[in-house]
Amino acid sequence: MKILIAGLGLIGGSMAKALKRCGRAADGFDREEVAARALKEGAIEGIASEFCGYDLVLVALPPDAAMRFIGENTFRDGAIVADLCGVKGEIARFVRSAPRNFFYVGCHPMAGKEVSGFENSCADLFDGASMIVVRERDTDERSARFLEEMFKNVGFGRIVCCGAEEHDRKIAYTSQLAHIVSNAYVKSETANGYAGFTGGSFQDMTRIAGVDEAVWTRLYFLNRKNILAELETLLSHLKEYAAALEGEDEAALARLLYEGRLRKEELDRMNARR
Repeated sequence: MKILIAGLGLIGGSMAKALKRCGRAADGFDREEVAARALKEGAIEGIASEFCGYDLVLVALPPDAAMRFIGENTFRDGAIVADLCGVKGEIARFVRSAPRNFFYVGCHPMAGKEVSGFENSCADLFDGASMIVVRERDTDERSARFLEEMFKNVGFGRIVCCGAEEHDRKIAYTSQLAHIVSNAYVKSETANGYAGFTGGSFQDMTRIAGVDEAVWTRLYFLNRKNILAELETLLSHLKEYAAALEGEDEAALARLLYEGRLRKEELDRMNARR
């Protein structure tokens, strides 16, 4: 099988290296200097200029670039074209907006780092991580099964299947909201001179604050309806804590903390069963 990876940044570069580790060679496509480096380091077998000769095309580009790449290029009849973007609904709607001669499957690897670029890619980035594979009524079953098996061989520990809209609702909460909260949290002037005053909780809260605004702004806007709903829910809960403190109501604050602890324990039990 001939494989192409379009986009050789952190995710695409790591996918190329992980595929090579498990015995699958891939060609790559990116800016000239990035593709040349990937080739020199042996992450890819060759640099692609045309795309109609590949059986599998993995698109590891930002969403708008991914849609342009899919819409403006020619692929082999019956090829599998799978994007690895962090939003799924917008891309799925775009792919369905015109007849296609390939089988499209939306995918999202739940792995990453606080840094980006091919220079930070690694073969073990996906080891033990989850891969979300979008399955809907028009998803080709054979293509989805093939990808799921390949992702297991690459090192993913769990394959999660869902629809595109469910994906975007979940990711708005588990990823995008978390990044926004972390980014907002570090804006407090109290953070100045924090050395010596921090423990694990501060590190946990600030680890993902350094988002690349050039990438994440667009991701947030493509999923803004779901993110806004989660932000509104979070703000309503925070107002309850603020009201308890302002009202000097220790019983109310204790109740809120108790409810949060019970909810966390419930979530831990639910995840342990999966």
